[in-house]
Amino acid sequence: MLDSDTAETLRQAIDAARAGDVPRARSLAEAALLRGGDLVALNAFLGMLRSRAGDAGGAITHLRAAHRHRPGDATIACNLIAALIETGDQAGALDIAGRDLAFADPSLRVARYRGFLAQSLEQFEASVEAYDHVVARAPNDFESWNNLGNARSGLEDYPSAVAALKRAVELDPRAAPTRLNLALALRSAGEAAEAEAVLRRAAEDFPQDDRALNELYLQLRLDGRYDDALPVIEEAVARNPENGDLQLKLGVECGLARRTEDALRAFSKAIALDPTLVDAYLGLAIQYEHTNREEGFAPLIALATENGIGEGPLAFLRALEHRRAQRFEEALACLALVPPDIEPERTVHLRAMLLDRLGRIDEAFDAFRQFAQLLQEGPTDPLRRGAELRDELRGELDLLTPGWPATWSTARAIADGPDPVFLVGFPRSGTTLLDTILMGHPGTVVTEEQPPLNLVDKAIGGLAAIPTLDEAAIARARAHYYEEMAKVGTVPNGRLLIDKSPLFLYKVPLIQRLFPNARFILALRHPCDVLLSCFMSSFQLNNAMANFLRLEDAADFYDLVFRHWERSRELFPVQMHTIVYERLVDNVEAEVRPLFDFLGLDWHEDALDHRRTALSRGLITTASYSQVIEPIYKRASGRWERYRQHLEPILPTLEPWVAKFGYSL
Repeated sequence: MLDSDTAETLRQAIDAARAGDVPRARSLAEAALLRGGDLVALNAFLGMLRSRAGDAGGAITHLRAAHRHRPGDATIACNLIAALIETGDQAGALDIAGRDLAFADPSLRVARYRGFLAQSLEQFEASVEAYDHVVARAPNDFESWNNLGNARSGLEDYPSAVAALKRAVELDPRAAPTRLNLALALRSAGEAAEAEAVLRRAAEDFPQDDRALNELYLQLRLDGRYDDALPVIEEAVARNPENGDLQLKLGVECGLARRTEDALRAFSKAIALDPTLVDAYLGLAIQYEHTNREEGFAPLIALATENGIGEGPLAFLRALEHRRAQRFEEALACLALVPPDIEPERTVHLRAMLLDRLGRIDEAFDAFRQFAQLLQEGPTDPLRRGAELRDELRGELDLLTPGWPATWSTARAIADGPDPVFLVGFPRSGTTLLDTILMGHPGTVVTEEQPPLNLVDKAIGGLAAIPTLDEAAIARARAHYYEEMAKVGTVPNGRLLIDKSPLFLYKVPLIQRLFPNARFILALRHPCDVLLSCFMSSFQLNNAMANFLRLEDAADFYDLVFRHWERSRELFPVQMHTIVYERLVDNVEAEVRPLFDFLGLDWHEDALDHRRTALSRGLITTASYSQVIEPIYKRASGRWERYRQHLEPILPTLEPWVAKFGYSL
C-alpha cells in the first residue's frame, strides 16, 4: 500500500508524463525519493521514464533498486531485463530472469525472457527448460515453439527440434523464418530430402523472399549438386539483385559452369554493391587467370587498393600477376604475406608451382602434398569417392571377358551422320595442347570435357546394360547424345566433331555400341610424368580427379584405366591413332600431319599456331589453362626424374606401362 505522499506524487508525475512534460514528471518523482517516499514505486516509475527517454544506464540504476526491494515483481523484473539487454548485458539480464521467478510468473513474460537469454548465451538446457514451461501453458504460442526448436537444435536433439518447429509452422505457416529453421533442423537430423522440400515450398510460398532459396542453394552445394545449385542461386539473385553476397555466390557458380562472362558480371556487381567483399576480387582474379586475361590484373589490383582491401588479399592478387609475368621470386614473396584464411588451397598450390619453377624440388613436393591434404579434408569426402570409382572399374573389368561381346543383341547402330572422333588419354598427357591444335583447323569442332556421353551412359544404365540394347534403344541413345551435344554448341554440316574427354578411355564399349565407326585419338606421355603432373595439378574434384590426391591412388587408377582400355581394344575393332607428347613438343608438324591424314583433314598450317587459338577460345577448363598459351616447351618432359625419390613407391605399379608404351625408368 502506497503512502499518501508517494501516491499523490505519482498521480501528478503520471499526468505530467501523459502531457509530454517528462522533465517535470521525473523531477516530481526524484523529489519524492529524497523525501523518503516508496522506494519500489518511485524507482520503478523513474526506471520506466529513463528507459523511454533512451537512458538505459539510468533506467538500470532505478530498476535495480526497485527489484532489490521487490524481487518477485515480474513487471519490474521484465523492465530491468529489457534495459540490461539494451546495454548488451545479457548475462546480467539472465541473472534477473532466474529460474524461480520465471516459473512463478503466471504471465510467462519472465520465462520467455529466460528462454531467449539462455539461448543467446548458448545455455541451451536452461533455454529448453524455460520454453518447455511456456508452451505447456501457452500451447498456441508459435514464437515459443519456434524458439524451443532452435534451442533443442543447440543441444543437437534434432528430432525434438523438428517436432517443435513443425508445431510452430502449423500454428503460423506464414512465418518465413520458422520454415528456414525447420529446414536446417531437418538437415541436421539427416532428413536432407525433406529439408529440401521444405525450402522449395517456402520459396514458392514467399515469392519475394530470397532467404529460402539461399538456404536451398547452400544445401545443394553441400550435397555436391552443383548443376542444381546454379538455377537456385540465379532465382535468388533475380529476387534480390542488390544483395552483394548473392551476386558473389552467382559468380562462383557461373565460374564452375564455365559461363565466364556471367561470372565476371556477377563478381563485378558484387564489388559495386559491397566493395569490401574480398572473395569477389579473388573470384575475378581467378576468372582472369583461367581465361588468360592477364591485362585485367593491374586494374583489379588498383580497384582493390582504392576500396581499402587488406594487404593479405592484395598480396594474393599480386602473386598471380607476378606468376603470369614469370617473376617467380616476387610471386613467392607476395604469397608469404597472404594469411591462411585467404584462398588457402589456391595459395598453397600456387606456392608449390612457384617452388617447382624455381627448382626447389623437395620444398615443392611438400607443398603439393600439403595442397592435397587440404583437399582430402573437404566436405565431399573425395578419397571415398575416388575409391568407389576404382572399385567400379574393377567390377567392369570383371565383365570384359572374351565371351562378353557374344552376349550382345544382334542389333546394329544405323548411321544418321558421321560418327564423332574421341580424343582420349590419361589426364595431363597433352590432350589440351592437342585439342587446341585441332581447334585451329577450320574443318573441326572440338568440345572439351562435356557431359553428353556420360548422360547417355547414365540413361541406359551403364556398362552392364549395353548387351541388352536393341536397335531402337541404340537409336535413342545416339539421338540423346546429339541432343545433349547441341546444348553445348552447334556442329555445322561438314565439320568433324571431336569429343575431347580424356577418361573416355574406359568408355570404349559404349562408344563402340553407339558409334561403331568412331575413331579414337590416344594421347600418350611417360606414365611417371603423367602421374606426377596429375598430383601437382589443381582439378575440380569430381570422382575421377579425386584419385589424384594421393600418389598411390593415382597409380592404381592409371593401372585400372589402361587395363580397361587395353581389354576393350582386345574385344573391339578400335580405330586408333596415337599422339606421343614427347614427339609432339619436339616437332609439332611431324606429329600432327599423320593425325590430320588419319582424320581425313586437309593440311592447314595455321592450326599449328596453338597460342593464337588458345587466346581466342575463351575459358580453358583444364589444369593446362596457363601453359597452353605459352610457346611449346619441353621442360615438363622428364620432370619426373627430379622427383624420382618421391615417386619410388609407385614405380612398381607403373613399370609395366612404362615398358608397354616404349618408355624407360
